[in-house]
Amino acid sequence: MTEKEKHSKNNPRQWSKIKAENSWTMFKVIAEFVDGYERLNDIGPCVSIFGSARTKPDNPYYKLATEIAKLMVDEGYGIITGGGPGIMEAANLGAKQAGGPSVGLNIDLPFEQGHNDYIDNDKIFNFKYFFIRKVMFVKYAQALVVLPGGFGTMDELFEVLTLVQTQKSSPVPIILVGSEFWTGLKDWIKNVMLEQEHNVSPKDLDLMPITDDPQEVVRIINEFYAHEDLKPKLNLH
Repeated sequence: MTEKEKHSKNNPRQWSKIKAENSWTMFKVIAEFVDGYERLNDIGPCVSIFGSARTKPDNPYYKLATEIAKLMVDEGYGIITGGGPGIMEAANLGAKQAGGPSVGLNIDLPFEQGHNDYIDNDKIFNFKYFFIRKVMFVKYAQALVVLPGGFGTMDELFEVLTLVQTQKSSPVPIILVGSEFWTGLKDWIKNVMLEQEHNVSPKDLDLMPITDDPQEVVRIINEFYAHEDLKPKLNLH
């Protein structure tokens, strides 16, 4: 054993500082959970729509998100988004135009401006903590519709896939919209994660159907709930 190793064992590293205010963080977390639960419980069954904040109104995916949101409202669902611009704005716009609940779970970020203009005034949520926001996305969504996006969209997608795979969430439709965008990713999961490395099961691939057709999104969700109850999905007990 070297002198450096001896020194490390005899002198374990210590925190440089621990702020007393960290003890109060749990109360802030609890407050966000309570507010989210109480308000979203009253809204009823919703569909969460994910996608990039950078998508412009002239992008076909923006128009696709708007159309899907309208169709889901016609089926009796509210629409939940991350509250920002891009795909989120498009989905809230569709919900607004169709006269359904339009919910925005906004997160405080230094490089994005507040919420979009198509969220109902009484359904604007402002979260400080990403993990609480993600709980709300999953718990109250009866389906998740995922359009092209960046790291945040991938984070949300794989979070939900993991929760369903591990049965920490009840089964829920997870629909990828945009075959040109998503097919390569699903092929990689099949060819590398499944067949080469055996890190997932064949049935896991069935968790994420891909489509370009808004009516197909409706069909998948309606077919699923022909045999399932509408209820909060995430198991926290």
